[in-house]
Amino acid sequence: MTFIAGAGAVIPLLVGSFVAAAIVALALTPVVRALVRRRGIVDAPDHRRVNTTPLPRGGGAAVAVAFLIVGGGLTAFRDQIGPMPAPGSITSAELVALFGGGALAAMIGAMDDLFDLRARWQLLGQLVLAGVAVGLGVTVGAINNPFGPGTIAFGVPFALAFTVVWVVGMINSINFIDGLDGLSTGIALIAAVTLGILSLTTQVGQPFVAVLCVVLAGALLGFLRFNFQPASIFQGTTGVMFMGYTLAILSIIGAAKVVVAVLVLGVPIIDTFWVIVRRLLAGRSPFTPDRGHIHHRLLDLGLGHRGTVLLIYAICGILGAMSLLVSTATQVYAFLGALVAFGLVLFVLTRGAREALEPGSYEGDAD
Repeated sequence: MTFIAGAGAVIPLLVGSFVAAAIVALALTPVVRALVRRRGIVDAPDHRRVNTTPLPRGGGAAVAVAFLIVGGGLTAFRDQIGPMPAPGSITSAELVALFGGGALAAMIGAMDDLFDLRARWQLLGQLVLAGVAVGLGVTVGAINNPFGPGTIAFGVPFALAFTVVWVVGMINSINFIDGLDGLSTGIALIAAVTLGILSLTTQVGQPFVAVLCVVLAGALLGFLRFNFQPASIFQGTTGVMFMGYTLAILSIIGAAKVVVAVLVLGVPIIDTFWVIVRRLLAGRSPFTPDRGHIHHRLLDLGLGHRGTVLLIYAICGILGAMSLLVSTATQVYAFLGALVAFGLVLFVLTRGAREALEPGSYEGDAD
């Protein structure tokens, strides 16, 4: 891993933007918490959730606003901020897709938090977000060849379809793993930091994206103060939509390091894959909620709430470090190995606890 020339000069800006976003999120989260509690926007306890009392949801709004204020401000006033890197190959339309689409993602999520929409309407919102990104020119036109030098170019139809699947899949991966206090927030934080570091290497060479990734990481850390176990507020669909969409776009613009993002977010992606497979084999909708996720199974084994979250953090951190230190081919092999290993683990863990997966053990319309 080799850093680009001048990477050291950007470090003060990275630290400053990280701290600024964290402070904004820290200040806004109690405000959002009071507002949603007053409106009665809460997650009530049920068979799937670990909270024993109603807790406010929709706290992801604080993360979204912090990112949009700090990241958008740095971008809009780049000429007045000496060390702020130029966007380079990133177009104005792609920046609109990032910031405007991120705001739209948060608003669509807020509608679900407020009205508790059915899964089909959430999926429609995700498709709209993917369509906005594609319409503004954000597409995965090529990926690094995992088995040799160069890249694998995609034709336009496949590139468009791949991008839609990537955005929708990323949102749902964050959604499906959002089952314990601080879990999805911490995973997204690790992913943002990893993508930020990668953007400063010669492999990518996109310091502008690095700044935005660090801003997102700061906003997530500020919110995590209130979201880590015992949480006083949840991300809600507002945060899930925003985090998933923003990470998807940041992994595409500039260098399209989708393979890296797949490995960094391996835990939620693999968990989502196997959960959907199991639900389809059982003849149920892939969006039907249950207690079959890896974090539920670890809890049922007696690991404990914080222990489960910290273990998954550690796995994500290891995968993130691998994405920075190994070749693209090794990244692919590591992901495939993790895919098989997770499948075996989930199979073993669910064999003796089938009753936890049955319809009587959960309520609601969405995961």
